[in-house]
Amino acid sequence: MTFTTNKLWVLCILVFISSIVNAQNFSGKATYISKTKMDLGNWGSKFSEARKKQVAERLKNRLEKTYFLTFNKQEATFLEEEKIDAISGATDSWGGYFSRGDQYKNIKNAEIVQSQEFYGKRFLVKDNLYKIGWVMGSETKKIGDYTCYKAKAFVPYAELNWYNFSWADLRTSESKEGEEVVEKMVIVEAWYTPQIPLAHGPAEFWGLPGFILEVRAENTTLLCTEISITKDENLQIKAPEKGLEITKTAYNKTIKAKMLDMRNSRGRRRG
Repeated sequence: MTFTTNKLWVLCILVFISSIVNAQNFSGKATYISKTKMDLGNWGSKFSEARKKQVAERLKNRLEKTYFLTFNKQEATFLEEEKIDAISGATDSWGGYFSRGDQYKNIKNAEIVQSQEFYGKRFLVKDNLYKIGWVMGSETKKIGDYTCYKAKAFVPYAELNWYNFSWADLRTSESKEGEEVVEKMVIVEAWYTPQIPLAHGPAEFWGLPGFILEVRAENTTLLCTEISITKDENLQIKAPEKGLEITKTAYNKTIKAKMLDMRNSRGRRRG
């Protein structure tokens, strides 16, 4: 690390420490746009470009989403904007089974509470908030009016996708049954601003010396497009309360068991 870089980090830290006094009553709301690059894999490798465009349009509600992060000093909720399916005119219920539900984070206590509905049953997932081992760099860029710094981390795939389901993951776990499974890690790249000295961020991301305005993991990018800051110390952030209490690991096992049972039931009917 060069002398210039060291001076930059000292300045960054001093700005953060000096600002924290004024941040005691920070609260606000941020809007994030989530975009996921479509990966059709082997299934769509032979599709024509016209067919790929058709599929992309049909999956648009799952590939492009809007979220709202409402926060005070130590708590936040992260909620998805509900959209109507452009073709059927209904909400995307199937995709909703494996989407992130209403999420509450308490970064002081490192707690997460998330409401998930799966086949008519509501679950209340309560667990520890995964502590990300960020490696901070000196690279900067502007996002809106804010100067942001780059940080990277390796995060377990299971921590980012515990509410999700993939037949490919199920097949992999079945094929490696009895073998030692190597934990899959995801490279995460985040851009945070010390100008907002709060350790919040969208989704599962948090723990940097400034507010996370952009984050990329695998083929999905979350970008803050609008943020409003107030000094309302009385802003109340409420966690979801209804549902069967369960951990992240137990919820993921429940999903996989149900989907495996459905697959086996279809196989028995065909026989």
